Amino acid sequence: MHLATDMHGSFGGGDISSTLPDEVEVTIGILALQGAFIEHEHALQRLFMAPSFLRQRKGINWKFSTVQVRSTEDLERCSALIIPGGESTTIALLLRLSSLLEPLRAFSATKPIWGTCAGAILLAKEIANPKKGGQEVLGQVSVRIERNGWGSQVESFEAPLEVPKLRNPDEPFTGVFIRAPVILSLLDDKDAPIEEIARIPEDLLPAQSCDTNTNKEDRHAQALVALRQGNHFLTTFHPELTEDDRFHEFFVVECVLDYVLKARGKQRL
Repeated sequence: MHLATDMHGSFGGGDISSTLPDEVEVTIGILALQGAFIEHEHALQRLFMAPSFLRQRKGINWKFSTVQVRSTEDLERCSALIIPGGESTTIALLLRLSSLLEPLRAFSATKPIWGTCAGAILLAKEIANPKKGGQEVLGQVSVRIERNGWGSQVESFEAPLEVPKLRNPDEPFTGVFIRAPVILSLLDDKDAPIEEIARIPEDLLPAQSCDTNTNKEDRHAQALVALRQGNHFLTTFHPELTEDDRFHEFFVVECVLDYVLKARGKQRL
């Protein structure tokens, strides 16, 4: 993250720097090893160009940019990161082959990350029924998750989601579920509460999961398809495959800018 230190100077002989908003650069990376990273980048670019998107918030002029992340040098430029949908085991393997896995672990410990579908699996603390040999995870979100919870590609579907915390909350968001994972349960984590963002009607849940002893509390968790924990954001579906950028706006405004403001405040102490 680069913070602009130059102010606009003076006008008419008087210094007006104290009355002008600061300028802060925010670079959002999209992990570009496999999966729908182009779609995420296009969604962010649409969002940043939209007249309805306010670039001046909390007395700051925000300057946004995106970068496709394929190396540690790319990652070091980022204020936040999106891990796209794709194939979670393939992405994990490519992270290791690219020498990105450990830098990404360190990044995820403090900076905002949004995982969609496969990215959600990588963010989870526990994976039920992992592939033989196990699977690398970042372990940042306190959920137990199941890969391909709704079944194979042919069982993909769309569903309208009511999301009160999005802009225009009365307008449903179309959730695109493609070999989507299912959140089986929430794990105990008293220091970082989980914020429910979106749920799917329980009658659309798969009939069975690999966890046979499903109680009422877990059934409630399984209907969760979007949640936030601290700086991290998780969606089991693909917002980037629609023309509706409200989930991208939520991540930027609620997770990324909140983190940047807090980090900036600490730098000034």
